[in-house]
Amino acid sequence: MYDLVVIGGGPAGLAAAYQAYQHGLRNILILERDKELGGILNQCIHNGFGLHRFGEQLTGPEYAGRFIKMLNDTNVQVSLDTMVLDVTPDKKVHCVSKKEGYRIIDAKSVILCMGCRERTRGAIGIPGTRPAGIYTAGTAQRYANIEGYMVGKRVLILGSGDIGLIMARRMTLEGAKVLACVELMPYSSGLTRNIVQCLQDFNIPLYLSHTITDIQGNGRVEKVIVAKVGPDRKPIPGTEMEFDCDTILLSVGLIPENELTRQAGIEMDPHTKGAVVYENMETSIPGVFASGNVVQVHDLVDFVSGESELAGASAAEYVEKGEPESGRVLNLQVGDGVGYTVPQRVRMGNVDKNVTVSFRVRRIYGTSSIVVKSGDTVVARFKRERMTPGEMEHITLPRVLLEKAPQDTLTVQAEEAQKS
Repeated sequence: MYDLVVIGGGPAGLAAAYQAYQHGLRNILILERDKELGGILNQCIHNGFGLHRFGEQLTGPEYAGRFIKMLNDTNVQVSLDTMVLDVTPDKKVHCVSKKEGYRIIDAKSVILCMGCRERTRGAIGIPGTRPAGIYTAGTAQRYANIEGYMVGKRVLILGSGDIGLIMARRMTLEGAKVLACVELMPYSSGLTRNIVQCLQDFNIPLYLSHTITDIQGNGRVEKVIVAKVGPDRKPIPGTEMEFDCDTILLSVGLIPENELTRQAGIEMDPHTKGAVVYENMETSIPGVFASGNVVQVHDLVDFVSGESELAGASAAEYVEKGEPESGRVLNLQVGDGVGYTVPQRVRMGNVDKNVTVSFRVRRIYGTSSIVVKSGDTVVARFKRERMTPGEMEHITLPRVLLEKAPQDTLTVQAEEAQKS
């Protein structure tokens, strides 16, 4: 029996396994479905990774390489090219690989680190037959950076997620003409730095509150019709623009890969589409933890690592000491302007000094405050100069403030400052 089985060998799994080792576990196994560790980082050859974690800008493979090198100094075992089929509540992991066939692995603890996947054309309901030339941004990134293929010459990008923004720059540097980035919402879902470095620096227009209304072409994309949308997100007649292009990249959001989580019967959060987790990243099944993009879609990999290190340390504590004392449990819920919170629950008996809460706001805020309330009582208030949906927010709630909450429910909400 393994002390810990980590499902997924991307940035979350690497950080979780290493931290569990650092906290005393010695019988750890990482199961990875790909043929090498690193996950999505392997195709992200641009820099910008690691500023928080390592204090320097690294490419994706360099960032993954740092953790792989650290793991090489441990006895953590890795099983590559291995697909996990099921995780049971009693922590039996069913998996299969060409090398070892079908296996059932017993574990004292499990960390779910399966990451996320892109929304596809079908997921966002683009009708019609499929002409060649329509890719998700991540697929195009893999073709360009790993397989060595250019997916097109005249490109239009639907959605302003970070992968789409980065691919706008990447395709331009490789000689393609990126005509525009089109975003349905009145704001971008990507990081501000990516809008500046990937669009503005290359004079690529960003059309907010616009969407594709028609894709034309015989066999291959030849033309795209884009129109402005109203507050109801429906196209406004008379605002159409035509773009002659041969390629559309979809960058329309990411979905946590939670098929295994649901199969295990773990409680899910309808807001994050990931598992409901406690303050130590433990799910509703004792001894089963989750971290990284399978819990919430992060903006920076550095935060994936930090969250996963917490999960790894918590799994080690669970194996060595058992389930933590529960005591009073505080339930976090979303208030005005907040899309979700992670964690969703806090066991006061397991809080040493403080709890960090992550979330995203639902629209752009100027000078504003993040307010944490229990009933009508304000427990904490954090000032912000600006908040956008594309960037995660993090607040730290000290235990002494949590103890003052008069009710067992905490509401996290955003409040814009009144203009004088």
